[in-house]
Amino acid sequence: MRLFKRAAALQAYLRYQSEQGATIGFVPTMGALHEGHFELLRHSMKDNTLTVCSIFVNPTQFNDMRDLAHYPRMPEKDIAALARLGCEVLFMPFESEIYPEGLDAPPPQVALMGLDQTMEGIHRPGHFKGVVQVVHRLLQIVQPHRLYMGQKDYQQYRIVQHMVEQLALPVQVAMVPIVRQADGLALSSRNLRLSPKARAAAPRIYQVLKEVLAYVSRHPDADLAQLSQKAMDQLNAPPLKPEYFSIVNGTTLQPVRHLNEAESVVACTAVWAEDVRLIDNMILKWPQPIHATE
Repeated sequence: MRLFKRAAALQAYLRYQSEQGATIGFVPTMGALHEGHFELLRHSMKDNTLTVCSIFVNPTQFNDMRDLAHYPRMPEKDIAALARLGCEVLFMPFESEIYPEGLDAPPPQVALMGLDQTMEGIHRPGHFKGVVQVVHRLLQIVQPHRLYMGQKDYQQYRIVQHMVEQLALPVQVAMVPIVRQADGLALSSRNLRLSPKARAAAPRIYQVLKEVLAYVSRHPDADLAQLSQKAMDQLNAPPLKPEYFSIVNGTTLQPVRHLNEAESVVACTAVWAEDVRLIDNMILKWPQPIHATE
C-alpha cells in the first residue's frame, strides 16, 4: 500500500495510473475504521483496478467542537487494517492540503434545494456545508471514476449525489448497504464511546426500524406520520432518547405521509444513547435492487 500526505504527489501517481488505463475507486473516511468502511473498500476493489482510501477528520463539518475533540483517532491501527485488506492507496493529508486557503475557503456553489434543511441539517447546523466542501475538495484531488458512500449516512449520501449532479462531476456515486453487528447495531466509529449500558440498549434502534418496515409491508396505506410518532415513543426509553424519526422521500428528503407519494421512501432516525448520538435508517421502498455501482 502506498501512503500519501501531499495532494500533488498523490495526483501525480493517480495521473500515471489513469494513463495506464486504471479505473479509480475512492472511499473517503475520517478514520477509526471498522467493518462498515471495509465493506465500502471491498466494493471499490471489486469494481476498480485501483482504490484510494482517505483519512481526514474534517473540522468544517463539526458544529460541536467537543465532538471534534472526542472523535476517535487511531492512525497506526487504520494503516495496518488497510494494508491487510489490500487497499492500494491511502491519502492522509495535512489540513493545509485540503484547505490551502484556510478553513474559511468558500465551498462550491451548490443549491442544495432544502436537502440540508431537514433531519441532520436541523440538529447539526452547518454540518452539510462542511461535508460538501470537503468531499468536493477530495474529488478535485483524487478525480476517481467511482465514489463509495455508506447507506448509514443516507442524508449525506443523497446530498453528495446531488452535488455531483449539480456540478456535473465525472464520477459515479455508489451507495453500499449498512453493515451491522450481530444484534443489529449499525457499525459506527461512535460505537467505541458507548458505555456498557448504552451499548446494551442501542440495538433497540434497529428493532424499531425493522418493526416499521414490517408494518408498512403489511399495511402499504399506513399513515407514515403516525407511524413515525409511534416509533419515537418506542425509542424514548432511558438510556435512549430519540432526536427525530422521519419517514422521507428518498430523493427530496421531505416527509411523506404514504408510501405511494414517492418512488423511494426511507425511515431515518437519530437517537442519543446517553451522551453518544447514533444515526440509522431503513429503506422502506426503492425502485430497484440496491447495488454498489447502480
